[in-house]
Amino acid sequence: MTADARARSPLADRVADLATIGAELVPFLAQVDLRVDPAHAGLAPYALPLEPNTAWHDDHHAALWLGPDEWLFLGPADTAHEIVTALETAFADVDRSIVDVSANRVAIALTSDDRLELLSHVCSLDLDLRAWTAGRCAQALLGRAQVILLERDGTTPVLVRPSFADYVVDLLLAVRDATSGVGP
Repeated sequence: MTADARARSPLADRVADLATIGAELVPFLAQVDLRVDPAHAGLAPYALPLEPNTAWHDDHHAALWLGPDEWLFLGPADTAHEIVTALETAFADVDRSIVDVSANRVAIALTSDDRLELLSHVCSLDLDLRAWTAGRCAQALLGRAQVILLERDGTTPVLVRPSFADYVVDLLLAVRDATSGVGP
């Protein structure tokens, strides 16, 4: 048995709870952190958003602006090595840091129509559709857990550290219960 065959998401047993909050697990999302001078953005094999809290994405990859010289690349499971290789090749002649951080965060995708309303109960960001539109991203707190939010058409991926993943699911379940009139 390979290590990959034994890999298990911290939320593997929470699929029913995720469904209750209108979410699904995004297993083993490839995540690669890039630090480079933004003057070299044109070298990137993927579009690098230069405006704060914006993201670029296509059907398979995304690049999230995390800071003036930092981006997080996302891709399908088992593609981190390909992303790292593409970035290393593109930025071979400049100072940079490229790190596979795939194990650093668990990804869930909120897909329900009321997902932004649900998040607004535990997040201080302005998630009004006039401000929080597709192509936006932000580092924020959900309750007491640090997360990265990304807005795409019809879905809001949430990236959270594995040690806080259960907490975030429990928090969103409590909000769902409180706002639907269910519970004690």
